[in-house]
Amino acid sequence: MTQLSGWGRYPRIDCALSAPRDADALARALARGPAIARGMGRAYGDSALNAANTVSMGHFNRFLAFDPATGTLEVEAGVTLAEVIAAFLPRGWFPQVTPGTKFVSLGGAIAADVHGKNHHGAGSFGAALDWIDVMGADGTVTRASHDTHSDLFHWTLGSMGLTGVILRAGLRLQPVESGWIAQTTLPAPSLSAAIDAFEGNLDAPYSVAWIDCTARGPALGRSLVMLGRHAGVEDLPPAARRAPFDVPRRRARSLPVDLPAFALNPLTLRAFNAAYWWAGNRKAGAALVDWDRYFYPLDAVAGWNRLYGRRGFLQFQCVLPLPAAAAGLDALLRAIAARGAGSFLAVLKRFGAQDSRLSFPMEGYTLALDFPHNRESLTLMDRLDRITADHGGRFYLAKDARLDAATLHATDPRWSDFAQMRQKTGLAEAFASAQSQRLAL
Repeated sequence: MTQLSGWGRYPRIDCALSAPRDADALARALARGPAIARGMGRAYGDSALNAANTVSMGHFNRFLAFDPATGTLEVEAGVTLAEVIAAFLPRGWFPQVTPGTKFVSLGGAIAADVHGKNHHGAGSFGAALDWIDVMGADGTVTRASHDTHSDLFHWTLGSMGLTGVILRAGLRLQPVESGWIAQTTLPAPSLSAAIDAFEGNLDAPYSVAWIDCTARGPALGRSLVMLGRHAGVEDLPPAARRAPFDVPRRRARSLPVDLPAFALNPLTLRAFNAAYWWAGNRKAGAALVDWDRYFYPLDAVAGWNRLYGRRGFLQFQCVLPLPAAAAGLDALLRAIAARGAGSFLAVLKRFGAQDSRLSFPMEGYTLALDFPHNRESLTLMDRLDRITADHGGRFYLAKDARLDAATLHATDPRWSDFAQMRQKTGLAEAFASAQSQRLAL
């Protein structure tokens, strides 16, 4: 038995953990009863926790084949995006879609169908997959794709590991000319200005905004919108063109202890957000930024999840449909500012259209925020749930640790269809997590 948690460090659950080294051992682990696969533990809540049978996929971590003609990488599910980038960026290849951390396993990325700063153009992680191999409860491995066993393929994307254990995948990488990102920072003094910046730059391959959740009045929703594209060799200064993939290594930092609860309060939140806004305005305009700083700013601090203290933290992430997004974001930000409970790590992104069985994105805007785990945050997040529901939004299960089943099924009926499918096919008796039990999946 090992106490495990997600990245938010809440909840913590004593789990029977196994770490099979091959497919036969994995099949034996699944035969012991309802199980859930676990990669790097970067889902924020309880989606990779099963008290009776949690199966680590850490030993399934091999590169199998690569086709330079197509950019297709055959890889096991325990490999991380960090390992893919380390091996292939020097050769001129980069993931087509990446979330905000590179320390996520590919199996986890598929199970959550993660999205990145380029969803408005590239879609979510599943758009870069040719096929996946999934092991069922009886040990049978099925290769599923858009055309073969397509039901399994599409149910698996975004299903949080509840259709089987992802073993391998065919992942398409994109060619790039350098390890640099041509970034343009646009200060947006209000929420409406931030939305205008996104809508006016839909041709930018990447876009993301830090948003100040403590601002009020005319400054409500003030943001720093950061556009980006992979820099070509011609974009680099002459000295860098000789080695376009050599970028400065970030010095490793860590947060070795949990911060005390009093460190997070309305005064420190407002001070941090004001300083970040001021610094962002000073750096406005065009710049070359290395890939690591642009895509993974938080990865620079190992254990940054200790920022919120020993009780852990909760993340709230919703998506609001495009017609209701401005009104919904305004209501969410007003509720947060009124409580004085803004987040250090608030992120706003524009999603493109996506038609999928279970994946989180829809065309509109997604807002992600972190809150310390306490009673006040739980009360506020219940309020944010209602605002999201009132504006036709839905919730991201990779970030969830406290949503209730009624809210999930009311806001996203696809999960009710999924639960019925699992009952009919026997998957509900074979694969389960603390999250699936909480959300009646």
